[in-house]
Amino acid sequence: MSVLFAIESLTAGYEGKIVLSDVSMIVQENDFIGIIGPNGGGKTTLLKVILGLLQPLSGKVDYSPGNLRLNQIGYMPQVAQGDTLFPVTVEDVVLSGMMHNRGPTGRMGRAEKKHAAEVMDELGLSPLAHQALNELSGGQLQRVYLARAISGSPRLLLLDEPATFVDASFETDFYEKLKLLNSRMTIMMVSHDVGTISAWVKSFACVSGKVFYHPHSKITEEDLRMYGCPIQLVTHGDVPHVVLHKHD
Repeated sequence: MSVLFAIESLTAGYEGKIVLSDVSMIVQENDFIGIIGPNGGGKTTLLKVILGLLQPLSGKVDYSPGNLRLNQIGYMPQVAQGDTLFPVTVEDVVLSGMMHNRGPTGRMGRAEKKHAAEVMDELGLSPLAHQALNELSGGQLQRVYLARAISGSPRLLLLDEPATFVDASFETDFYEKLKLLNSRMTIMMVSHDVGTISAWVKSFACVSGKVFYHPHSKITEEDLRMYGCPIQLVTHGDVPHVVLHKHD
């Protein structure tokens, strides 16, 4: 794999509070990284810095190794249940992911609408194209926001807790779609459920003020403790999962 981008001696935070300190990391093309760590450890902050939404206090994100541009990054933020109150359709949301492709009139052209239709078809959303968001299930809504994130044909896809509000069957379907997408893009995904995502990711990055990169999909409780990631064992149905403590 070749290098897509690099994080170099990066420190970041808010209003004088440092959240990430002296972080360095190399991200390879077509890696699928599970980003884990305690609440407040800096996972979302890391994504915001990569997206260019938050300027680092020192250090930098170097996009030059893979000639990565900010408009080649797709982002699926944490989805709040209230987001479905807006009177928009599935197609509207998917098209909004291509805003940088608008013509001089500010409207989407035929090519953009054709591409949106292809993305919806890929994710099984075509029958729902003209439905309002508030008519969708949690799993369907999850796929809509994924479609928006990939509609701009990104080379890097960032996901922040994408499996929220969905049941296990939708979750499995979602991860299967991510696995297919990973053949053409690098993925970095925040999750607290280490046990579930270890079946899908290629590597881990534990974020707890620092970033510790673990280049394998298998990660042990000893590894998690060494990286400063507090853990507990929970059960979903009959299946045990290692998850990270969520601190208030």
